[in-house]
Amino acid sequence: MRNSRVLQNSLPTQLTRSINPLNMLNIKTFYFNPYRECTYIVSLGDSSVCLIIDPGMYGESEERRFYDYLTANNLTPLAVLITHTHPDHICGLESIDQHYPNLPHYGTIYTMPADINDEITINGFTFRLIPTPGHKEDCLCFYFEQDHILFTGDTLFQESVGRTDLPGGDIAQLTQSLNTLCQLPEQTQVYPGHGYPTTIEHEKEYNPYI
Repeated sequence: MRNSRVLQNSLPTQLTRSINPLNMLNIKTFYFNPYRECTYIVSLGDSSVCLIIDPGMYGESEERRFYDYLTANNLTPLAVLITHTHPDHICGLESIDQHYPNLPHYGTIYTMPADINDEITINGFTFRLIPTPGHKEDCLCFYFEQDHILFTGDTLFQESVGRTDLPGGDIAQLTQSLNTLCQLPEQTQVYPGHGYPTTIEHEKEYNPYI
């Protein structure tokens, strides 16, 4: 869930559209459920496999849009990546599990501790799990280093951050997590759990919480 304070500085026009037009990773964004949570389908070039990040489909209509996209693009999910377990980010997980039994899940409550901060490769997708507690104790970011792409869940938004007044929130931990993310290259493209894409460079300049 988003922090209530959001500045009005807007990103350059090209960043508010397709922030990653030429990269090997194809990123489809859905805005689901009453919180307009970002559910991502990440595919690899022209291949027929994909990753699902934070399935937030709520109700039959949203589920149908989600699965219709997979079918129309001939995509088969390889894994589900969970940035954290607030309901708006996992309310579609049961449906995913019914459609794709035994699909592996990556997230703090699903992943072996040895995998945290390690590089994980799944059929051509390579990413790293970065623990970022603060918004919630189980928050993770997924960093696709070679593609300069970071999925931040509710840790970092465009010119804002996740709230810390809910159970599991901790402002000191969030500050430390933001400091960790700011060590990443400035050209890193940020895909948050709500709102629109941004970059580490933009956030270091305009985000009042950094």
